[in-house]
Amino acid sequence: MSATRRAAVLGSPIAHSLSPVLHRAAYAELGLEGWAYDRFEVDEAALPGFLEKLGPEWAGLSLTMPLKRAVIPLLDEISSTADSVEAVNTVVLTADGRRLGDNTDIPGMVAALRERGVRQVERASVLGAGATASSALAALSRICTGEVTAYVRSEARADEMRGWGERLGVTVRTAAWEDAAAAFEAPLTIATTPAGTTDALAAAVPDRPGTLFDVLYEPWPTALATAWADRGGAVVGGLDLLVHQAVLQVEQMTGRTPAPLAAMRKAGEVALAAR
Repeated sequence: MSATRRAAVLGSPIAHSLSPVLHRAAYAELGLEGWAYDRFEVDEAALPGFLEKLGPEWAGLSLTMPLKRAVIPLLDEISSTADSVEAVNTVVLTADGRRLGDNTDIPGMVAALRERGVRQVERASVLGAGATASSALAALSRICTGEVTAYVRSEARADEMRGWGERLGVTVRTAAWEDAAAAFEAPLTIATTPAGTTDALAAAVPDRPGTLFDVLYEPWPTALATAWADRGGAVVGGLDLLVHQAVLQVEQMTGRTPAPLAAMRKAGEVALAAR
């Protein structure tokens, strides 16, 4: 039987995306027969043509790099959340043919932290200064009442983070990456760097750390997350973020709430364990 409603994740590279696993688990749990969720290798040049070919059976799209910014001119409307970081990871395709963009990474971060009991902090640290770091600052704008210190590798990156802070209403102080161990003095540290980048910092985790949010999910656990947990600190991982942002995508694309968080997380854990 052909699908009556479709959704997919787009990006390049896309082969290792867990999004199909999470969304299909949600469809099964919700009893959404006739719904299909796929993945497509699509780069910036191919994106306009891909969107133009979508028929009325399409409900939505999940976007990963490098499409989160490239899609914006192709949309009819974007949410204030997406606009705040100039990045769209969710496109809802309406019955009247409109394309609506949103960013579920930011509320997904907030929800993942809330699930672990972190609702508000007086200060925080961010490791890194890439696209995920700007989303982290946007999330912190909702829960951090004081200063955020960003640990970066260059003055250009420092300027970017301070600029994002001004845009998002967050007081951002920047510090050199060489001093990144000082990040762990804050009650919340968000690590947004690529795999392996924070491994050398594992030995610097204090005896009674606060909460670590490490956005990586593969490989997992990272050396930093392992050291953090060993010293009794709370750890929020990349799978937590992936599941929470996907929950919000499922709800927007299907109109069904609440999306099945537990079933989606279990599906993600099983898929990662099989790799």
